[in-house]
Amino acid sequence: MRAMNIAATGMQAQQTNVEVISNNIANMNTTAYSRRLPEFTDLLYQNLQRVGTFSSDNNTIVPSGIQLGLGVKTTSVYRATEQGPVAVTNNSLDVAIQGKGYFQVLLPSGTTAYTRDGTLTLSPQGQIVTSQGYTVQPGINIPNNALSVTINASGQVSVTLDGQTNATVQGQLTLANFPNEAGLEAEGNNLFLQTASSGAPIVATPASPGFGSILQGYLEGSNVNVVSEITNLISAQRAYEMNSKVIQTTDNMMQTTSQLKS
Repeated sequence: MRAMNIAATGMQAQQTNVEVISNNIANMNTTAYSRRLPEFTDLLYQNLQRVGTFSSDNNTIVPSGIQLGLGVKTTSVYRATEQGPVAVTNNSLDVAIQGKGYFQVLLPSGTTAYTRDGTLTLSPQGQIVTSQGYTVQPGINIPNNALSVTINASGQVSVTLDGQTNATVQGQLTLANFPNEAGLEAEGNNLFLQTASSGAPIVATPASPGFGSILQGYLEGSNVNVVSEITNLISAQRAYEMNSKVIQTTDNMMQTTSQLKS
């Protein structure tokens, strides 16, 4: 009986669904986290009577045919890249991207990673780095005698030095954008890597056409909607239970058939 295998694919799909939802809920307070959404498609169909074929020697055509579906499968788990809520921190090195774009981060391996997590700090050498200590590209150094750090909307980093009244420009933050943001590969620690699916990065200064601007003293929050996730979780649970009920019913039908033979 096909029903048991079909229902099993449904249970596997809903298990994946619940795993994605649980990860979203777990990251509801993760800085700049983008919620994930699973995508499902139906499996191949078995044609017991193909639609459009002739049903007699008089060229009468089968109007609908008999196609039996074989279940469901997960085709992708993609990121919803809409802007998360922005919260004030009043930390001069906390920055949020208002709009599209990613900060560029130099990993110890020499690979460039990308992130929207603007929780920045200073290394022992005074260089602007991420919370994991990775250098934010292009490298910008803040002098030890700096009294304040200012990052404007276009990403220009300026400092006020002891004994000076005018600010000194120390560097320029840049942002990277991709033709397909959903194609970036998540590496954990709020970092992403370029892939063939994402396309090559396009680098520009913040507030350029097609790029977001910088908000100093703010951080972007997770775009997870807890109410929606709980609703999706309940729906996935019900779908899982329904598929398990199909397996139980199929098993009872097979037992009935076995009893008839005996």
